[in-house]
Amino acid sequence: MFLLAQFACENKTVSQESNLAVNVQPTIKTPENLVKALKSVEPFFQPMGKAQPDEWLANFKENGQTFEQYINGNPTLPSAERKAIYIQPIGRFNNTQLKTIKITAEYMQAFFNLPVKLLKEKTFAEPLSSQNYRINQFSKNKQIRTGYILEEILQPNLPADAAALIGFTNEDLYPSDDFNYVFGQASFEKRIGIWSLSRLQKNVDYEQFLKRTLKIAVHETGHMFSIAHCTKYECVMSGTNHLAETDKRPVDACPECMAKICWMTNYKPESRYENLAEFCQRRGLKNEADKFIEKKIAVGKS
Repeated sequence: MFLLAQFACENKTVSQESNLAVNVQPTIKTPENLVKALKSVEPFFQPMGKAQPDEWLANFKENGQTFEQYINGNPTLPSAERKAIYIQPIGRFNNTQLKTIKITAEYMQAFFNLPVKLLKEKTFAEPLSSQNYRINQFSKNKQIRTGYILEEILQPNLPADAAALIGFTNEDLYPSDDFNYVFGQASFEKRIGIWSLSRLQKNVDYEQFLKRTLKIAVHETGHMFSIAHCTKYECVMSGTNHLAETDKRPVDACPECMAKICWMTNYKPESRYENLAEFCQRRGLKNEADKFIEKKIAVGKS
């Protein structure tokens, strides 16, 4: 079980086991076409700079994960029998939030080249047991325990063909009394995860809310396929300690992480960039669409 990249605690130092790649000797030949594609888009990404004191890498020492390390690290991969990503909305949502979940499902399909199936909303059983919720001592808001959602709602309903079952909720979440809140929690082994929209929409316009949701969705799903935090570039897979750090990350995977995704799902890089550009054009994200088009052109010249 792992906590999602972003979390917050009050007056408490939290240690976390790093998800660093194992330094193994290569046994799988690195695909030359993906190495070329990787190199061709490097100029479009900013190298990771020195972390500020409140940022992820200032608090967690991570070595990152190269493409070669990933393919030789026995990663969790989709299979012919388990290749669909299911999205389960849980709780009560307004129309804007439901629209955002639907758009996020579209983005995830273009991002990973896997079928994404959006399930009908579920509601929480009322009343909740006192073991499964609390009133936060700082915010005074109601919060739901992540373990309850994972174990009692998602795990019993995991489809047989699911590579992952991901829950979205508008409720604030906590994993244990040690934490003030988390954006979510997931399990590699059980292929389930839950994350919350409740803090993503505050004090920002719709485009910023949408981008935050897209970033967190693909970041955490990437972890479920064994993609570790990126430390080489400003990347959607880079760890973040707070929403301001999330906001400065791109919506795209860096060259190394792009190659992992394309290898994992047999995705041609130029097709991936074309699909992502089309998504962004359709959803009004012009700056992102232009960047994806430029990367597709660069791959075509490599």
